[in-house]
Amino acid sequence: MNTCELVAALIRRGETVATAESLTAGLVCATLADVPGASAAVRGGLIVYATDLKADLAGVDRALLAEHGAVYPEVAAQLAEGARSRCGADWGLGLTGVAGPDSQDGVMPGTVYVGLAGHMGLAGEMVREVRTLRFIGDRAAVRQAAVQAAFDLLGEHLS
Repeated sequence: MNTCELVAALIRRGETVATAESLTAGLVCATLADVPGASAAVRGGLIVYATDLKADLAGVDRALLAEHGAVYPEVAAQLAEGARSRCGADWGLGLTGVAGPDSQDGVMPGTVYVGLAGHMGLAGEMVREVRTLRFIGDRAAVRQAAVQAAFDLLGEHLS
């Protein structure tokens, strides 16, 4: 699902999205906002590049960050939940990873975790999913691939 289709699907469903982004530093939210009419579906985003901001702004558990570091699957899940709850959105996307060129805390460049949190269906069951991805390329390529992966994940739950 491309960005225009994603925004259109959110609008059609009367739903909203928010982001908490580390390695993409706001690129997901900015890309969504490029779509005309996106203000009907995009609530906002948290740029949580620094580890302490993951806890302070998005509510990621400090003990989790201390034990596993900022690049970890559960961190992506908690970023997504934090984006959704703190921005008052139906869906939250959380992204953390290493764009490179160097490793971070033993995590190889190109490693990305994308989290999704939201409610789905008439029963309002909670959706919580994290994808572990590995991309090859320079910083820009890894960051762009992470943005697309986030859109793909949300799009699967909207279609």
